[in-house]
Amino acid sequence: MTIRLVLADDHPLMLDALARLVGQEPDMEVAARCTDGETALRAAREHRPDILILDLRMPRLGGMEVLRRVVEEAPGVRVVILAGELDEDGLLEAVRLGVRGVVLKEAGPEALVRCVRAVQAGGQWLDHRVTGRALERLLARESDRQRGAGVLTPREAELARLVGEGLRNKEIAARMGISEGTVKIHLHRIYDKLGVTGRVGLANHARERR
Repeated sequence: MTIRLVLADDHPLMLDALARLVGQEPDMEVAARCTDGETALRAAREHRPDILILDLRMPRLGGMEVLRRVVEEAPGVRVVILAGELDEDGLLEAVRLGVRGVVLKEAGPEALVRCVRAVQAGGQWLDHRVTGRALERLLARESDRQRGAGVLTPREAELARLVGEGLRNKEIAARMGISEGTVKIHLHRIYDKLGVTGRVGLANHARERR
């Protein structure tokens, strides 16, 4: 099954590179190429691609506004943000608006291809270098807000911090001297205590607590 994409970036060289990258994948095709936000929104409405790959810094209509309007005007089109940089507030806002993937431009081209395939399969792809900062911010806020109630134990807080740095369960287990099974148990307890589901749930929770 072919994955239909709309590409939106205001830099012609970047747009050409994206088109070449997609062209090398036998299961992907470009439905439209756009150099500003208004054109990207129009292409999403008209072509109804599987995925819109969207640069955040776009002329005429910014990437976040395009994302907001795609949700309303082209439901079913999944959006992947391609960002030169994205702070935690931007990430949390994008997740709240329903973005399905975030890839930093400094990442290799294989990261974008993997992201597209993951999103097409119904998953979500968030660059851990950005989500890590957002999770650290969330944990700091939760610690301050719930310090008296002791929501997270010191060990749970340390484990969550390592997750926020992008470490995998195996790496966390080695760092803390525990088994991967114990890491998973701690993570489930953290999610239960904070009332969230997984990393995306943590990001959404942080956004709501702002």
